[in-house]
Amino acid sequence: MEKHITLPLTRELAKTLRCGDTVYLTGEIYTSRDAGHKRMCESLAKGEPLPFDPADATIYYVGPTPAKPGQVIGSAGPTTSGRMDAYAPTMMSVGARGMIGKGARLPEVVDAMKKYDGVYFGAIGGAGALLAKCIKKCELIAYEDLGAEALRKLYVEDFPTVVIIDCEGNNLYEKGRAEYLAKRKTD
Repeated sequence: MEKHITLPLTRELAKTLRCGDTVYLTGEIYTSRDAGHKRMCESLAKGEPLPFDPADATIYYVGPTPAKPGQVIGSAGPTTSGRMDAYAPTMMSVGARGMIGKGARLPEVVDAMKKYDGVYFGAIGGAGALLAKCIKKCELIAYEDLGAEALRKLYVEDFPTVVIIDCEGNNLYEKGRAEYLAKRKTD
């Protein structure tokens, strides 16, 4: 099913999404990769606040390239989500609900998604220049020393994603594989 949603990703909104849904996101999202996630989780372990309010936030696993003149951002394709698997349950425990990336997730992340009503959106790898056209604003908010992995706040319009794993733990990678294998047996 195709859906157009406006962020933030509330618990109620997350519960309406199903694996396989095509979802166009509009609103604020945050960028972070492994170095940023590590730093945020270290801050949380020390009882320090994060540089943004994680409540109902969606985090895009991306390290964008520098913007060319006249652009908001450079190429902004997703990175492999598994790099954030060690940190994702902690981020969800403090309110972050949406994750955008590519690739499979560990069972511990799926368990946290079910516990905290999280949603894992897939973005198309290799299409960073096209995805960047959906990014209308980009603001550096923390960890400038991390370069491309710095924490940024983006405003996106109709950013195309697919729900890979919904808050019930339904996984498009598993569902798609099972459907393919079932179809092969009948052919």
